[in-house]
Amino acid sequence: MAQNAQDATFDAQALTENVTEGIAKIAQADSSEQLRAIRTQYAGAESLMTQASKAIGSLPKEEKKDAGKIVGKLRADFGRAYAAKEAEVKAAEEQAALAAEAVDMTMPVERKPLGARHPLPALMEDIQDFFVSMGWQVSDGPEVETEWYDFDALNFGPDHPARQMQDTFYVTGNNTKDAAGFVGSNMVMRTQTSSEQVRALLTRGVPLYIACTGRVFRTDELDATHTPVFHQCEGLAVDKHLTMANLKGVLDKLAVAMFGPEAKSRLRPSYFPFTEPSAELDLWFPDKKGGPGWIEWGGCGMVNPNVLKSAGLDPEEYSGFAFGVGIERTLLLRHDINDMHDLVEGDVRFAQQFVMGE
Repeated sequence: MAQNAQDATFDAQALTENVTEGIAKIAQADSSEQLRAIRTQYAGAESLMTQASKAIGSLPKEEKKDAGKIVGKLRADFGRAYAAKEAEVKAAEEQAALAAEAVDMTMPVERKPLGARHPLPALMEDIQDFFVSMGWQVSDGPEVETEWYDFDALNFGPDHPARQMQDTFYVTGNNTKDAAGFVGSNMVMRTQTSSEQVRALLTRGVPLYIACTGRVFRTDELDATHTPVFHQCEGLAVDKHLTMANLKGVLDKLAVAMFGPEAKSRLRPSYFPFTEPSAELDLWFPDKKGGPGWIEWGGCGMVNPNVLKSAGLDPEEYSGFAFGVGIERTLLLRHDINDMHDLVEGDVRFAQQFVMGE
């Protein structure tokens, strides 16, 4: 049959075959998209069925009635087949969508977003566990400290630069007696965990093997590598016959525990008021940028005899060693963190990176 209705002849057989073909395709369709394409092809504006309907008008009067019945029946057959298949396909698609969106109501859910533990306290616990595994005790002192414990008992002279306001947060200038009965001319925010040394010697006695982790305070500006509030680990051992060899052995073990089997320590001569001899503690760090190398980690040395005397001990009978490392520095090195701001800004996304590592 021609596409132009004015020139078309009504071909009932061709129309029947065309519609039968369309109904067969409907039966094989498995999606709404396929069904719409079949409807456009066999019942749309350009379809043979539509063209046949238009051609009826050009037929002789006596043929129009029969042609109209044929077109009507074929259109009805196509419509019934399409409607039945459309309902079937839509039901299947809805069932698939429901299955994909199904929720197991018996499964636990997080009703609120969870935070994450900050890596600093987690690291401090790791350090404490290391010392406990060696039989040491974990000690902790007050963060607001008397000047006597923070400076005097540690052999800091009255004019030592560390006492100046630019280094120390002074809380009060009143004479204050602490729990042990000692009077300090000032109360300060402790500048170092070393302030726990003499208190532990006085309260726990000797032999003494302790590790003290905690916050310390200095008037530093916050930048990429400094903050006015930071954390230290202080180690102190006082017993008979302790030497620098004992100190070196502990530091090597600590380095391996923190940084892996390739890590090791070395000591460089230095000066601290509370140790004699004193040394800077360097760490051999395999993952250092630019290749393996030595990185400064902390300070250490043999306990100064004056510190032992402050605790009422005879330096001729007892000796000891002490060391201190920065916990922030340890964390920065372990995880290749370049900016101290990341540790203090409180962004939960930073802490969440360490959840699996705990």
